[in-house]
Amino acid sequence: MTIRLALPSEYDAVGELTVEAYSHDGFVRGQYAMTLRAAADRAAKAELWVAVDDDGLLGTVTYCPVGSVYREIGRDDEGEFRMLGVAGRARGQGIGTALTERCIERSREEGLRRVVLSSATYMTAAHRIYERLGFTRLPERDWAPIPGVDLYAFALDL
Repeated sequence: MTIRLALPSEYDAVGELTVEAYSHDGFVRGQYAMTLRAAADRAAKAELWVAVDDDGLLGTVTYCPVGSVYREIGRDDEGEFRMLGVAGRARGQGIGTALTERCIERSREEGLRRVVLSSATYMTAAHRIYERLGFTRLPERDWAPIPGVDLYAFALDL
């Protein structure tokens, strides 16, 4: 497996993978599918990372550097990532962990003191990954982008 920036020729497939990953567990609500599908926009306004093997795409994550319009809760001394998704065929193989670790590395490369993220309260499998990697909850930064979608904030001090 290799983790690298997505190629422009992969943007459509990355968007579909992200929608599929969220839909698999019933996590696509309202207009969010359009945001998840917009991989080319994420690549232009953030960093679109993919995990790939010889058979194709395994997963993706959007790393949101300081100044990116895709940031939600990150402060100027914090890295942030969003929209982590793993293809159904690749679940249980450590892809989500590897993509999260890449975001941690990116934050270190940027000289940031912490990496943060938001995760829906019902995304418990993702929460286990974050907690296993040492992330802790930041309840004071929990929020809801729309009524009925409550997000937990997590942080890892670097």
